[in-house]
Amino acid sequence: MDRRDFVKTLGIMGASALPGKKSYAEELENDKEFFGLLVDTTRCVGCQTCMEACAEANNLPEPDLDAIDEGIVRKTNEKQWTLVNRFEIEDQEIFVKKQCMHCNQPACATACPTKALLKTEEGPVIYDSGKCMGCRYCMMACPYGIPRYDWESPTPYVRKCTMCHSRIVTGRVPACVEACPENANIFGVREELIQEAHHRIEENPERYIHAVTGEMEVGGSSVLYISDIPLGFLSYNPKPGDQPLPSLTWAALSKVPPLIIGMGGLMTGIYWIVERRMKLSGQKSTTIESRAEKGNE
Repeated sequence: MDRRDFVKTLGIMGASALPGKKSYAEELENDKEFFGLLVDTTRCVGCQTCMEACAEANNLPEPDLDAIDEGIVRKTNEKQWTLVNRFEIEDQEIFVKKQCMHCNQPACATACPTKALLKTEEGPVIYDSGKCMGCRYCMMACPYGIPRYDWESPTPYVRKCTMCHSRIVTGRVPACVEACPENANIFGVREELIQEAHHRIEENPERYIHAVTGEMEVGGSSVLYISDIPLGFLSYNPKPGDQPLPSLTWAALSKVPPLIIGMGGLMTGIYWIVERRMKLSGQKSTTIESRAEKGNE
């Protein structure tokens, strides 16, 4: 690689590291009528039909349905975009479905420098593999630990639930909703789902914790939960707060381009000094050899 190609490569690195515009997060309004899911964990019986439907709809490997009895909190991965966790509390079995929350102002999409992740007008956060540069900023930004990198693939991509966006735009409901035999998953307009969630809590105050998870957390999300147990395990921070994360993401990632450009300048300088010394060393060696030849003559 010559000096010109070296500098060009650094320039490309610096440009690719530029985060998306700060206004991207600000353009997404919490009161927009996104579609969403309401998950009522009190109705879930742990049949894991939603996992099988998700795998079939997205051409994923058949899920391991026996893993639910291992007694650990499982996380979604590149091969399972939704899963069900099992808990035993006071001799009672409780099942909780976990998937992408499809945040109203998604940190993953704001962190993506190429906009490979996008919050759609319908509500789901989708992924365009053609735009992905493999930086994996989305994985670091997501407060729920959802995006996963397909390391085993020869052409690795980020993998996550899309809320079956391709089905929604054609008038169908997500596969997990369609498959659930207990109506534990409900699909609809987000604001209407919030109203339904509060109505259920008011109707049966002894059955639910008096909170709708996803209504306010990190700016709200398209996936909502009502439950009889705390759901802090869904995110890295049991109390993630109500502030949307894109502003924090921007504050961190806006520092990246200057660092890369500064490092690029340093590396360019080192490259120039080393190349200069090599040229001088070569010239000196040539001069010595020339003098030696003249002396022999």
